[in-house]
Amino acid sequence: MMTTYQRRPWFMRSMDPAWILGYSGGSHLPVDVREDAEAYHIAAAVPGLKAEQVEIQVLDDVVTLRVRPEVEAGEPAEYLLHEIHEGGRERSFRLPAPVDASKAEAVVENGILRLSLPKADEGRPKSIRVTSK
Repeated sequence: MMTTYQRRPWFMRSMDPAWILGYSGGSHLPVDVREDAEAYHIAAAVPGLKAEQVEIQVLDDVVTLRVRPEVEAGEPAEYLLHEIHEGGRERSFRLPAPVDASKAEAVVENGILRLSLPKADEGRPKSIRVTSK
């Protein structure tokens, strides 16, 4: 008989940084978010999915990633261990500054979604020239 434990006991959850950040043992879409002077760059793991199965929505400074994998039809199987999530997944997060979604670029390659969201003009730092009199 196989026994696996997915979560820590309730009294230990407050000490787990992954639990504080909302990670629930694999039900969320894992992402990496980077920032440079011009844009935010997001990478998300979408193994085995095609570009048509990924949806990206940007509203103000909130980015939502949705994946809808194709579910195989057939009889339900008896699993000894079932860790591969077959349903759709979604991940939303707020970026520190507004982005220009009309100039965004997204590509799925080798199971990784790469999304580049340029910062909106009001979100970019501006230099002010100082003169003396």
